[in-house]
Amino acid sequence: MGRAPDDYAIRAVPLHAVRLDDCFWAPRLETNRAVTVRSILDKCETTGRVWRFEEAAAVLGGRAPSGQPSPGLPCDDSDVYKIIEAIAHVLAATPDARLEAVVDELVAKIGAAQEPDGYLYTARTMAPDLPVPHPWSGAERWTRDTDLSHELYNLGHLYQAAAAYFRATGKRALLEIAIRTADLLVDTFGPGKRSMWPGHQITEMALVELYRITGHGPYLALARYFLEERAPDGKPRSGQQYNQSHSRILDQTEAVGHAVHATYMYAGIADVAALTGAADYVAMLGRVWNDLVGHKLYVTGSIGAQRVHESFGPADALDNLTAFNETCAAIGLVYWSHRMFLLHGHASAIDVLERALYNGILAGVSLDGVGFFYANPLESFAEHERSAWFECACCPGNLARFLASVPGYQYAHQGSTLFVNLFAAGSARITLDDERLVGLVQQTRYPWDGQVRLTWTRAPPDALTLKLRVPGWAREEPVPSDLYRFLGTAEEQPTLSLNGAPVRLEIQDGYVALERHWRDGDEVLLTLPMPVRRVLAHDRVMADRGRMALQRGPIVYALEGVDHSRGEVLNVAIADDTALEACFRPELLGGMGVISGQAERLCRDRSGRVECERIDFTAIPYCAWANRGPTEMLVWIPRTRSDAWVRPAPTLASTSRVTVSAGSCARAANDQYDPTSSHDESRKNTRLEPDQDGSVWIDYEFPEPARVSEASVYWFEATDWRKEDSPASWRLLYRDGERYLPVRTSDRYGTALDRYHRVRFVPVVTAALRLEAVPKAQSAVGLLEWRVQ
Repeated sequence: MGRAPDDYAIRAVPLHAVRLDDCFWAPRLETNRAVTVRSILDKCETTGRVWRFEEAAAVLGGRAPSGQPSPGLPCDDSDVYKIIEAIAHVLAATPDARLEAVVDELVAKIGAAQEPDGYLYTARTMAPDLPVPHPWSGAERWTRDTDLSHELYNLGHLYQAAAAYFRATGKRALLEIAIRTADLLVDTFGPGKRSMWPGHQITEMALVELYRITGHGPYLALARYFLEERAPDGKPRSGQQYNQSHSRILDQTEAVGHAVHATYMYAGIADVAALTGAADYVAMLGRVWNDLVGHKLYVTGSIGAQRVHESFGPADALDNLTAFNETCAAIGLVYWSHRMFLLHGHASAIDVLERALYNGILAGVSLDGVGFFYANPLESFAEHERSAWFECACCPGNLARFLASVPGYQYAHQGSTLFVNLFAAGSARITLDDERLVGLVQQTRYPWDGQVRLTWTRAPPDALTLKLRVPGWAREEPVPSDLYRFLGTAEEQPTLSLNGAPVRLEIQDGYVALERHWRDGDEVLLTLPMPVRRVLAHDRVMADRGRMALQRGPIVYALEGVDHSRGEVLNVAIADDTALEACFRPELLGGMGVISGQAERLCRDRSGRVECERIDFTAIPYCAWANRGPTEMLVWIPRTRSDAWVRPAPTLASTSRVTVSAGSCARAANDQYDPTSSHDESRKNTRLEPDQDGSVWIDYEFPEPARVSEASVYWFEATDWRKEDSPASWRLLYRDGERYLPVRTSDRYGTALDRYHRVRFVPVVTAALRLEAVPKAQSAVGLLEWRVQ
């Protein structure tokens, strides 16, 4: 076990060598261990993910198949593997016999579901007699992997889980299962064999992990083969940016397509480059990295702007309300960023990692550990609410395994150099390349305070260079590009002292280096001033023109309606000369740093005149938003009144309680935003999902009974896989006691796109109005705005 003879010159200090006892990460890691991991284990049981392995094993044992296609999604197997990896990381830090026994039981079920030649894919094994065992799976093994089957993707997560569990416990049962599947892949794919590349990347870097443990060269060779085989070669879905098969990897220059696919692939390319010395791989990664950090990175460290195909989208297209920003994509960015650091030793990669870590990733899980976001926008009309699970539940398990691994990103070493990359109170016992053991204690309240104290508890016997990262945010560089900049210059600069004596701060590649013969008790104090900073985006980012974001230290802040009167924050502006104050509030959300000051809030009165009032505002860390229920949220705040959105005067529709039969974003229907077209994605739309009888409805429940006689509707049409459209037909009904009755009208219920359809009807006095629709075949109903008079 251990790194291969040729690998990254810089090595991460493993998570089991680091113990955190700080005020920020330690409580979150404990919540992850005690709550999130157990919640996901329960979900894997109750949603049938574990049952699929049991069912596949029963069929292999001779029981007749049910004859029904496999339920759920074929990638559901990976959720079981991910939670095993999460537990493995937990066990590496804290032994837990109960959790270990749970994993051993799961491993036995997984092994029983493995076919004799090593094939492991429950969707096929549990339904071997069906022509197509699952709608996403082909009639034969592997035939739809470049499309949707996820056969190779599942195995990638299996390999990572097996590697982590073996390293944590020394147990080989899951590792042997993984090796049998990997041997099958080696026998099946490669030059002169079957030509294939994974439809969803992860197998490549996972095969590298198996190679690192086993030293078996064919695993590394297959990882490289999968990478280099990806091309526009006529396979299903080939030639698409979505899965990065639009060109061969060495010809790629931009971050394109599905953001999770992409970052997993880039991480795999970095691993293969480190192990093979492929300079052309490293050059390719540099080109794509510059594109991402220069044009496609949100200020929160999130990536994947577009809901369409969960993809990056064009350069500088960083819309906020409609930002998709899948949680898994931010995790993938950390995987890739860390590898870029291991390749080059430059702190800029850790700066990106830290931005994603404290903002984009942590926003994906609630403070209580049981609520999740799949998508992470930077603006909300209060239509976002955390979910305990998803049909495609990739994010919860991914968060659990990632958070458990966070201590492994804090330190790294190369020869006689020790890197301190992340700041969190705790201790570390580090084995250097020459097997010397050294010990450090870190004391800090980071990210709420910028003072970091490092004390040697076991100093090296020979000279050692200690490299301390001076974060980009403390060096007037929010990100390693011109995509973002700070407004103005910080008055205080970072300082460094050694045993109480000042040391000149000479920064190279983002680090300050101290080389000396250390002694036990030697103390280094790095002080990083943390003023509140206003972040501005480059003018080419149209969504952020005239706006600023608030940042203090590594934390990006957001306004939430729950902290403000009337629950409104989308219509505020904060002037550049407004005084900003930071403080720590121990009673808020378990203890949070906040930023406060004064803002202007704009709205229209019923005559249409713009009114402006001064209000006190409170900004909380973006990572903590939506922990107090659905509420308005804003990261990019207008700097002047002219840049602010003026909230229209309240209407009967906008003050109504909205409910839908089934669907999402109900409140988008009455957000008072005027669409520019039926394809306008600059604001959210209400999606109405067909129920069993094929109809849908949306209700407005008025604050009190009202006389209504007119309604106007603007339909939405999706131009991608979402399948939303105007309805085949629709009508209006009003509530009469416990019944809904049709309104009386001679107007036509229009369904054309790109216009409002007004329906006037005989006036009624009612407490609620219903829009009932019949969707077109194979489509949901899309609604941008519904007005009532």
